[in-house]
Amino acid sequence: MPLMDKWNREILRLAVPSVISNVTVPLLGLVDLAVVGHIGNETYISAIAVGSMIFNVMYWLLGFLRMGTSGMTSQAFGRHDRKECLDILARTLLIGIGTGLFFVTIQRGLEWGMLRLMNTPETSWGLVGTYFRIVIWGAPAMLGLYGLTGWFIGMQDTRMPMMVAILQNVVNILASLFFVFVLDWKISGVAAGTVLAQWAGFIVSLSAACRRIRRPVRGFDLLAGRLFRAQLHATWRHVQKRKDAWGEFFRVNKDIFLRTVCLVAVNFFFTSAGGKQGAMLLAVNTLLMTLFTLFSYLMDGFAYAGEALSGKYYGAADGEGLRIIVRRLFAFGGLMAVLFTAVYAVGGEGFLRLLTDDTAVIASARPYLFWAYLIPAAGMSAFVLDGVFIGLTATKGMLFSTAVAMATFFTVYFLFWRQLGNDALWIAFLLFLAARGAASFLWMHRYSIIT
Repeated sequence: MPLMDKWNREILRLAVPSVISNVTVPLLGLVDLAVVGHIGNETYISAIAVGSMIFNVMYWLLGFLRMGTSGMTSQAFGRHDRKECLDILARTLLIGIGTGLFFVTIQRGLEWGMLRLMNTPETSWGLVGTYFRIVIWGAPAMLGLYGLTGWFIGMQDTRMPMMVAILQNVVNILASLFFVFVLDWKISGVAAGTVLAQWAGFIVSLSAACRRIRRPVRGFDLLAGRLFRAQLHATWRHVQKRKDAWGEFFRVNKDIFLRTVCLVAVNFFFTSAGGKQGAMLLAVNTLLMTLFTLFSYLMDGFAYAGEALSGKYYGAADGEGLRIIVRRLFAFGGLMAVLFTAVYAVGGEGFLRLLTDDTAVIASARPYLFWAYLIPAAGMSAFVLDGVFIGLTATKGMLFSTAVAMATFFTVYFLFWRQLGNDALWIAFLLFLAARGAASFLWMHRYSIIT
């Protein structure tokens, strides 16, 4: 098998920009952590942890705006269904921006409920509230950007999401540093930098989508030239009238939504259980979870390639191409798991020192570093197969595997937390990742593509 045959080139053409994009995405959170890690103690770190998790809960529940859009668009692309590609974009933008505006409208109620659900330490309440009341204004931009990112991936274009992600992080870094260290806004400056970056990314991505719609693109002449405005208006009318398409859109995404509820429940509980153990262990778990975040976003780069390519080949009814793509994705995933395990084992503690200079937090994190080293091996299969599931719009498989994994997580934790404490939390999380992969693998055999 040639190292760089057409299959590997096709995967890398989509995966490399996605990897670059996704590695930069956690920088939006890492910059926040790094900044507050150098302006305050564990109270600031825990405040950012809770504030970030609140928005993760809100946004993860709307994750179908990206995932469902990617899968359906890639299949329409494979069928050369030009009109449907634009209809999908219009539907996801209507839902995303509308939901974001709804969140802004009910922000006071959201803040009140989330602070209590997250078992926020009393010392962090004021800081978390300040962070929330600023970052909430980025909700319409973030949810609109979810749909735009999924649409670009489905259109076999991962370079534009990469450029947008890089732009967001440059804006976030520069703005946060200026607001915090020049204007002395402290946590308000961190939040303001995040919002500014979110809106910058959305505006640039939306402008790029409009440019692509207006002009012909190689292999896919989509609504080109002078007919752009008239056809765009017709598309919006078409989207509003097609009840069958709206029904299909929500049918496909219902399972993704419920699957996301399971993921949010586990991540929410993980943070909440850390909060119950005090601000120090909450800070420790937050820092160690950045190792999971980095691996997950890199693996999602290959998962995005899986979404685009498996959807394209499935839409084109090319079963052999689909099987080859899945096998190659697993090969790349295994390589990444070995690489990250080695990197974490060698430089894990050094990475934590980049995030904070609080020696007490670093010392408290050392006993749990071993669990973080196991993250790549435990999680690789789940990331790869999630991409394939999305491309095939086989959303019931995603829901099944995540529900099984969630049950495993809570069973293990409640059986052992009295004896093992925070170790039980990490063991349960690692088994959650492994169970997702195993259950996904079993479900995928139904499609006869992993044989």
